[in-house]
Amino acid sequence: MDDAEDTAQGRGGGGLPPAFRAAVDALRAARPRPQVEVEPTPAPQRLAPYAYALEAVVVDGEQELADGRLVLLHDPAGHDAWQGTFRLVTLVRAELEPEMAADPLLPEVCWSWLTGALQARGLAYGEPSGTITRAGSHYFGGLAERPAASQIEIRASWTPREGLGGVPDTAAHLSSWCDLLAQVAGLPPAGPGDASVVTLPQRRGPQSR
Repeated sequence: MDDAEDTAQGRGGGGLPPAFRAAVDALRAARPRPQVEVEPTPAPQRLAPYAYALEAVVVDGEQELADGRLVLLHDPAGHDAWQGTFRLVTLVRAELEPEMAADPLLPEVCWSWLTGALQARGLAYGEPSGTITRAGSHYFGGLAERPAASQIEIRASWTPREGLGGVPDTAAHLSSWCDLLAQVAGLPPAGPGDASVVTLPQRRGPQSR
């Protein structure tokens, strides 16, 4: 990955605050499970004075099962809505079998995956908010041969509690986010301790990298 100074965004130039740099360095040093490929991506510049973003894709051979984006925001002055100086914002997407997407409990289940992934690693967080969206596509005319497709989308944000030096454990939060991605993608649990985790069967379509 590039140096944090090159990929992290800050308003007004100058160096990065020490707490933000430490949080970004921890993200860059984290090593997710092999099926989740993570790399830095340009961060939004208007959400906070400082921002750093990662994008990820869950792969199985040549197929992409899910993708997402995680953005770390930092405001040294604090933010009333965040109740802290850091905020994590995410978008996660995956295709589902249409009958699974029709499950009326799907939004609640997906939200519980996010909170459960954080709790499973013992992470302290606050002010969670988000939306779960499911969409279906049906094809007609020249595209009529394509099977119907359904997609789940999770948009969420939460405040990671700060530790020593005012720095949250961003590496652990990234690992939890990768757990969420893998779960949405329908991958089996990463270890024997996760055997009770429930995943949804995914569409194994022709999509390739």
